[in-house]
Amino acid sequence: MSDDIDPALVAVLAQLWRARTETPGRAWSLAKLAKQAGLPMSALRRQLTGLTDGGLVEMQMSEDGTGSAWLTEEGVTLCSTVFGEDEPAS
Repeated sequence: MSDDIDPALVAVLAQLWRARTETPGRAWSLAKLAKQAGLPMSALRRQLTGLTDGGLVEMQMSEDGTGSAWLTEEGVTLCSTVFGEDEPAS
């Protein structure tokens, strides 16, 4: 049931998939992900925490509060299935 899927979750996954496609091997900053997904930073971090706990995303945080995120291999597999696109070239 797609009615049960949080649109913010889909937006974050879509942008992480886009990041992998556009910049293979490089993570996007949390600021860029928030802007591209159209989410406030607090909502982005909440989504990323759940995705990290689920093993789909990895995050790196700095002491100053900045950070970056990227898909794990499990996340890549999920996004490839969900978004119906081939895995980006690495």
